[in-house]
Amino acid sequence: MPSDSMDDIELKNIQMHVPCSRSFSKDDATVEEIRVETDRGSVVVAVQGSRKKPAILTYHDIGLNYIASFQAFFNYSEMRALLENFCVYHVNAPGQEEGAPPLPDDYEYPTMDELAAQLNFVLTHFGLNTFIGLGVGAGGNVLARYALGHPDRVDALVLVNCVSTQAGWIEWGYQKLNARYLKSKGMTQGVLDYLMWHHFGRGTEERNHDLVQVYRSYFERCIQPGNLARFIDSYIRRSDLNMTRTLEPNKKESLTLAMPVINITGSMSPHVDDTVTLNARLDPTNSSWMKISDCGMVLEEQPGKVSEALRLFLQGLGYGK
Repeated sequence: MPSDSMDDIELKNIQMHVPCSRSFSKDDATVEEIRVETDRGSVVVAVQGSRKKPAILTYHDIGLNYIASFQAFFNYSEMRALLENFCVYHVNAPGQEEGAPPLPDDYEYPTMDELAAQLNFVLTHFGLNTFIGLGVGAGGNVLARYALGHPDRVDALVLVNCVSTQAGWIEWGYQKLNARYLKSKGMTQGVLDYLMWHHFGRGTEERNHDLVQVYRSYFERCIQPGNLARFIDSYIRRSDLNMTRTLEPNKKESLTLAMPVINITGSMSPHVDDTVTLNARLDPTNSSWMKISDCGMVLEEQPGKVSEALRLFLQGLGYGK
C-alpha cells in the first residue's frame, strides 16, 4: 500500500510540472516582426528563417495570432529540422498581433476578400513570387480565397479546419453575439467558452487540461477584444468560396484549387463536417483529406502527426530529402 501511495504522489508531481513547459512568448531570437503597409492599413508579419529559402506563409484563426497559433508547432523538434529548408512568414490579421492597440473607431475592417488581397502587399514587400500556404480556420479561408484568385502564386496549401461555405444561421448568431459582447464588455465567460469550443471541440478538459488552462488564460489576458470583434464580424460575413470539381474534361478553367492541397481536421473538432464539404469541392487528383484522432486543435495536440504529414507532403512536391 505505501508503495502505491508513493506512485500516486510521483505521478501527481509529474503532472504539476507539465503546464510550465507551455507558454506564449515573443522573446524568440529567430523571429523578426515587420510591419507591412497595405491598402487597408498595416499588418504585422513575423519572419522565421533565411529569406533566401522557399517561403511558407501562415495565417491564423479567430482569437489567435502567429504566436498562439504556430509558435509551439514550429518549435516542435521535427518542424525545426524542416525549417532549415524554408523561411516562414507568419501573417497576423489587422489588430490581432500580441500587444496590438485598439483599432481606430473610423477604421473599416477588411472583408475576407480584402484580407486575402492584403497578401499581395506582403509578397511584394518581401519579394516573394510564390509560397506554400498553411492556414487554420479563418486563416485557411483567407489563403484558399487568395489561391483561387492567384493560382500561379501558390505552390501548395495546407488547410486546417477550413470552412469553404458562408456562415450558417447558428454560427452567425453565436458569433454576432460574441462580437457584441467583445465590443461592450470585453472577454466574457460566454465568449471564452465559445472560443475554447471553436478551437478544441468537445471533451477538451478531460483529454488535455493543462493546454486548456494555457489557452483560457491567453484569451483572457492577451486578446484585444474590440479588435477581435471586428475580425469575427468580417469572418461571419464571408462569402462562399464557390468551388466545384470540374467534371467536364474539356473545360480548361479551374473551378477549384489548382495546386496540391492537404485538408486536415481533428476528430474532436467542431469543423469536421466543414472539411468534408471542402474535400468534396477539391480535385481528388491533387488533394487529400486527413482526420487526426483524439484532438481538435491539431497543431497543438498532435504536432508529431501533422509535422510528419507535412514533411511527406513537401517531399512529394520536391522539397527536402
